[in-house]
Amino acid sequence: MNTENEAVTPEAEPTHRRGIKSFVLRQGHMTAAQQKAIDEQWARVGVDYRPQVVDLDAVFQSTKPKVLEIGFGMGTATAEIARALPDMDFLAIDVHGPGVGNLCKLIAEQNIGNIRVMRHDAVEVVENMLAESSLHGIHIFFPDPWHKKRHNKRRLIQVPFVQKLLPKLQSGGYIHLATDWEEYALQMLDVLNQFPEELQNTAADFAPTPAYRPETKFEARGKRLGHGVWDLVFRKK
Repeated sequence: MNTENEAVTPEAEPTHRRGIKSFVLRQGHMTAAQQKAIDEQWARVGVDYRPQVVDLDAVFQSTKPKVLEIGFGMGTATAEIARALPDMDFLAIDVHGPGVGNLCKLIAEQNIGNIRVMRHDAVEVVENMLAESSLHGIHIFFPDPWHKKRHNKRRLIQVPFVQKLLPKLQSGGYIHLATDWEEYALQMLDVLNQFPEELQNTAADFAPTPAYRPETKFEARGKRLGHGVWDLVFRKK
C-alpha cells in the first residue's frame, strides 16, 4: 500500500477474513491537494471504521434519509448527486486514497454538508456499523466487472452480499446499480431477481437512468468504446 495513503485513517489498510470484498487495493499517487483536503477535512467529514453499530443521524447531525454509496471513484458524481439531492444524506465508502482525498476536496470547495466519507472495506461497514432499516437507498455505480471468467467470482454484486445489504434497507427504500459491462448487468439483474419476496424491480428489466445520476467518467469511457450502460433500480417491499 502506498505509504502516502496510510495516514488517512488507522484503518487505511484493513485486513479481510471473508470471501466477499468490496474492492481490490489499488496503488495510486495522492496529490498534495488531496492529502491536504484529508488533513483539513477528515475531522469534519470523515468517519473512522469501528466494529459497532453507529447512529447515522448522530454522524450527520441530521434526520434526513440516508443513502449508502459503495465505490465512489474520484467522488465527482457523488458530489454532484449530493448537491442535486440536498434532502438526503450520503455515506460514501471507498478505499482508494486519491479518490478519498479528491472527494474531501470537492466537499470543501463546494461547501457540501450532506456527505460523510469512509475509507474502509464496505462489506465490513455493512456487516458491523449499519443498523437494520437505517438506509433509504444504496448506490453502487460501475463496480469492477472482473471481465475474465475465472475472476467473475470476485464481483461485488452476488447473492451473499445482497443478503447482507437487504436488512439495512428500509421498506420502500431502493437499490440502484449501474454498469457499462453487459454481461455483468445481466448477472446483476439475475442476482436481484433472486429476492422476489423482498425486492420489486421498478422496470421490466433495466431502468431508465434516474435524473439524479450524472454521467461518470466510466460511463463516458464506455460510450466511447461503443458499450451500453445499464441501470437497475429495485425497491424493497
